[in-house]
Amino acid sequence: MNKETFNVLGGYVLWGLLPVFWKLLAGVNSAYVLAQRIVFSCLFCFAVILIKKNGGELKNILRDKKQRRLYLACGLLISANWGVYILTVATGRILEASLAYYMNPLFSILIGALIFKERLSGVQWLSVALAFVGVMYSVVLYGSVPYLAIIIGLTFALYGAIKKGIKAESEVSICMETVSVLPLALIFIVYAQLSGFTTFASLSVKEMLLLVLTGAITSVPLMLFASGIKRTSITVSGILMYINPTLQLLLGVFVYNEEFTKANAVTFAFVWLAVILFVGDGLRHKRHEKLAK
Repeated sequence: MNKETFNVLGGYVLWGLLPVFWKLLAGVNSAYVLAQRIVFSCLFCFAVILIKKNGGELKNILRDKKQRRLYLACGLLISANWGVYILTVATGRILEASLAYYMNPLFSILIGALIFKERLSGVQWLSVALAFVGVMYSVVLYGSVPYLAIIIGLTFALYGAIKKGIKAESEVSICMETVSVLPLALIFIVYAQLSGFTTFASLSVKEMLLLVLTGAITSVPLMLFASGIKRTSITVSGILMYINPTLQLLLGVFVYNEEFTKANAVTFAFVWLAVILFVGDGLRHKRHEKLAK
């Protein structure tokens, strides 16, 4: 395994272990954690930009109205994704969070077909259909919609689609995305302080330190991923991607003792089958491309 692929793997492993970190902040209001995460992610990335002397790229983006709009859209989507994910973990629904990232590639190919008019193979349509059946099983039989998983997966897929138009370095991208929503985060923090429902005084020293660390916790995995993905094949990256939700699933069941119900088993079985078909189809196309050369 080369260095670039190892960096991609490291990013996925860190993302898969993130529930452990967010569980430590389960006693703090999730919206407040999100607001602080935005602030400290922005500060962390800005510090990296200064160290790398990459301020020129930041200035160029700030002058470009179209780019600013793209970053605002990305900032709103990733904030929604972060916030719902933090809430999902804090409320003991790590299994649902893991389901989101198993479904994410399937959401992405669906967005590709519906928005970007990309042509899907029969196997890809079948993969989407199987995932849909798995989700609908829980809805019909138990009246339980995994809405948090759907929101997490869909917002991240839309975020990824918009990011196609962004070529900036990862730290510049995160900095601009968080700067775009920073006023909202700061207004909420001030409101929380003045209203008294979450104040600095109500936080323990441990919680304060953890909130400061949210910047690095958010940015480092993404920087690892960004530094390695340029020289890692899409096929390898696509397979490694499932390390993230698998680690989350294992944490939820074996560390945090979440119940793996019959509904979970059926839903995950359909989604896993969809993922196997999706990855297998990608490998088949890759092999045919190599033979054609």
